[in-house]
Amino acid sequence: MSSRRPLGRSPGRPTSPAVRRGSGDARAADPLDGVRSARVAAARRLRRAAARREEGLFLVEGVQAVTAALSAGALVELFVGESALARHGDLVAGVDVPVRRVTDAAASALSETVTPQGLVGVAELPGHRLADLGRPRLVAICEGASDPGNAGTVIRSADAAGADAVVFAGDSVDPFGGKCVRSSAGSLFHLPVVVASAAVEVVAQLRAAGCQILATSGRAAQDLDDLAAVGSLAGPTAWVFGNEARGLAAATAASADTAVRVPVYGQAESLNLAVASALCLYASARAQRAVGSATSGARGGGAR
Repeated sequence: MSSRRPLGRSPGRPTSPAVRRGSGDARAADPLDGVRSARVAAARRLRRAAARREEGLFLVEGVQAVTAALSAGALVELFVGESALARHGDLVAGVDVPVRRVTDAAASALSETVTPQGLVGVAELPGHRLADLGRPRLVAICEGASDPGNAGTVIRSADAAGADAVVFAGDSVDPFGGKCVRSSAGSLFHLPVVVASAAVEVVAQLRAAGCQILATSGRAAQDLDDLAAVGSLAGPTAWVFGNEARGLAAATAASADTAVRVPVYGQAESLNLAVASALCLYASARAQRAVGSATSGARGGGAR
């Protein structure tokens, strides 16, 4: 469980009767916090990136995200709408963080979705750094990613492919904003997500850590099939993906070891960031797993 104190609460201040910890106490008939309550207002501020950075906290909405945050020990506080309590009573009863019952209107005010689930958590911003990755085998770098839905899907795809981290560099969208968190479907809590200033610096650090740098480009001479055929995807790799409309900055593209395009066999003009990143990451993951299985088999162990 996180040791961070809930929003707006001063050290030593007694817990409000509306706040309970686990054991179903949130079902008690205490007054509900409304839209104008100080606690709800403090949480609503976290919808802005500046407030998230200032507080070191962000919002997670819905059962999937709240459960993932709870499992990761990142959950600090939980807001439960009046109607949602009946639907999610078991989840609420099992948490070991302050639970605050709020009106349905307050739950909707905390939400950024058209159909709120009535369950919104406050989680700690992770403090992951590139230096903490050691010698990673698979990393996704997004430079200037502007669509939060795509950014969240990149995190989800990287998690599914077994990547070691996702890095958002340059003027990328905040990966801890509401839409990105929802699009990651809980994967935000499964692997390090790093925010960095300049992609070229990220490239330099990952190259020093032993990664080859592959940059996606629709105009590249080589495609994924070419690299797979010669075994170039089996080694430690950092994939660099550019902005959805502009692609990579010239300096970033020039810093890569190889430019790679995703082959398009039909008539589509291109693939969006989320799809392209999933294809590239899985191509590397398959190649790396194949090498690992072959090595294990040669030693008599074999792949399971």
